[in-house]
Amino acid sequence: MSRWTRDEVAARIALDIPDGSYVNLGIGIPTMVADHVPAGRELVFHTENGMLGMGSAAVGDAIDEDLINAGKLYVTESVGCSYFHHADSFAMIRGRHIEYCVIGAYQVTVDGDLANWRTNSPDVIPGVGGAMDLAVGARNLFVAMDLFTKTGDCKLVAEAAYPLTGIGCVNRIYTDYGIFEPNGAGFTAVELAGDTTLGELQERCHVPLTDAGTTGETKTTTGVHC
Repeated sequence: MSRWTRDEVAARIALDIPDGSYVNLGIGIPTMVADHVPAGRELVFHTENGMLGMGSAAVGDAIDEDLINAGKLYVTESVGCSYFHHADSFAMIRGRHIEYCVIGAYQVTVDGDLANWRTNSPDVIPGVGGAMDLAVGARNLFVAMDLFTKTGDCKLVAEAAYPLTGIGCVNRIYTDYGIFEPNGAGFTAVELAGDTTLGELQERCHVPLTDAGTTGETKTTTGVHC
């Protein structure tokens, strides 16, 4: 089966966010979305530590040690960016002024429930951070994650095995094998990577996967163009 790279997943997400949107990015693949904004499109990135107008990742001489995002990664400024108190940042989230949030997850259920702040492993330090606020405050919630764990378990599940961050909040899931939407009974495959087929994924996933197309064929891609 084909897989998208982390950069391709991030680029695919950036394509789906409308021009001019206010967007919060989580840690990991979500952070990379800022590096793949299509030419001619403006997305205004928000970070809960108090910045609106965050740019792409900072490297080399562009690094300013006083300029980081909520994940403690060095970032750049976009023209017209602004800074504010942490409390004001969360007021933006809780007031539903953030149109899109891209966040990571350990599991997403068929009902769109999100589990992303802790697992049952004693070796993982739990930390919900701003995730619970974003899960209910953002108008649209996109999840970016690997489809399978390191042990091969699918992260799309009927019922979460981990504590929930939010209930019924996930609109769409972007993974290395394809894009999915929760539909209550299972997940609808919106797009699959490369030569990956729905049948191959169904063999590894323990929840029903259905085709979004009316022709019986889910769209596949060999790469992401941005």
